[in-house]
Amino acid sequence: MSDLSYIEKLLDGADVEWKALKEVAAYSSTRVSADKVNAANYVGVDNLLQNRGGKTDSNHVPTSGNLTEYCEGDVLIGNIRPYLRKIWLADKNGGTNGDVLVIHPTNPSVNSQYLHQVLTDERFFEYNIKHSKGAKMPRGNKSKILDFFVPIPCPDKPEKSLEIQAEIVRILDAFTELTAELTAELTARKKQYNYYRDQLLTEESAFSRESTLGEILDMRAGKHIKAKDISDTQTVQYKHMCYGGNGSRGFVSNYSHEGNYALIGRQGALCGNVKRAKGQFYATEHAVVCTPKEGINIDWAFYMLTFMNLNQYKSKSAQPGLAVSKIAQLPITVPPLNEQACIVTILDKFDTLTTSLSEGLPREIELRQKQYEYYRDLLLSFPKPEEEAA
Repeated sequence: MSDLSYIEKLLDGADVEWKALKEVAAYSSTRVSADKVNAANYVGVDNLLQNRGGKTDSNHVPTSGNLTEYCEGDVLIGNIRPYLRKIWLADKNGGTNGDVLVIHPTNPSVNSQYLHQVLTDERFFEYNIKHSKGAKMPRGNKSKILDFFVPIPCPDKPEKSLEIQAEIVRILDAFTELTAELTAELTARKKQYNYYRDQLLTEESAFSRESTLGEILDMRAGKHIKAKDISDTQTVQYKHMCYGGNGSRGFVSNYSHEGNYALIGRQGALCGNVKRAKGQFYATEHAVVCTPKEGINIDWAFYMLTFMNLNQYKSKSAQPGLAVSKIAQLPITVPPLNEQACIVTILDKFDTLTTSLSEGLPREIELRQKQYEYYRDLLLSFPKPEEEAA
C-alpha cells in the first residue's frame, strides 16, 4: 500500500468534510442505577488502561446511587490526566462515573468504530492534553473536546461514507487482531514458563540439601552515591549502569562492582525486586549485592530469588524496606551445582522467548503495534482545509 495514493484511491474523488465532534457525537446524558453494574461492566478511570490499552475489570464497584450509562459502541475516555491516553470502545452496556467521558455518535453517517479510531489517534490526545485544565491533576476540557475536528469522508453520500469508514476500520482491526493473537500467545507462553519454572525450582533430587539464603549467598548493601553524580542518559563519561532499590537509576562514571551478581532491591515500594548485574556496574546502598558462595550458580540463585517473591517480607512502614538479616534466614533447597546449571539453561531459553525485546514474541508484538500506529495515522490523514489546519 503506497502512502498517499491509498487514501486517494479509497476516497475515489470524494470530498472530506471536517466536522466538530459535537456535530456528529455527544456525551451520554442517561443514567443507570448502581445495582445494574458489576466488576465487568463498571468502568472507572482506575480500570481504564494507559496508552490505549482498553480496560480491565474493576476492583471498586459502587453499590449505591446513579451512574452515567454507556452502551455498546460508545467511546469511553479517561478524563483525569489525559496524557495517560486512556480510551476504550465499549463492547457491552454498563455504567461509569464523572471521571470518564462517554461519547456516542449522534449522526447515522458516523461509524462508532471509526470514531473510536479517530479519537485513538495521537492527534486527538495531543489536542486534549493541550487544552486540559489543572497542573497536579489535569482534566480534559469537555467543551474543547467537542470542538475537536473529525474527518467525515463523502458527507453527502451516507452509504458511501460508511463504506469508506468501514474499510478503514477493517484494515486497522486486522492489525489489532493480530496483536491480540500474539499477546494471547505470549500470555500462554508465560504461563507455560511459570509452570516449568515452578517445577524446576521446587523439585528436590536425592542430592539436594537444605540451607538458608545467608548460607549460600554473601549479601551486602552497595555504596552511597550522590544524586548529582547519576545521569539519566548513557554517555562516554557516564557509561556504567547504576542500580538502586527499585532497579536501574541511570548511569555513573565509576563502577563499584565487576563480575556476575544478583541484586535485591532493599528499599522502596518495589523492594524485593531481583536483577541480574553483569560486568562493571554501580550498586547503591539501597541494593543488596548477592555474591555466590561455593557450590552456587549465581544465575540459578537469581531465578530462585525471583521465585521467592521477596517483596512479601517488606516492612509495613511508610518507606517499605527489607532487612537483610531477616531474608538471610529464609530456608532454601539447593540442588547440586550441575543440576543448577541445567535449570539455568532451560529457564534462560524460556526467558529469552518471553521477555527479550530483541527476540521472540514481545519484539513481534512491538513491531505489529508500530505498524498499526503507522497505518492508523496514514488512513486518517485526510486532506484538511488550510483554515482548519492552521
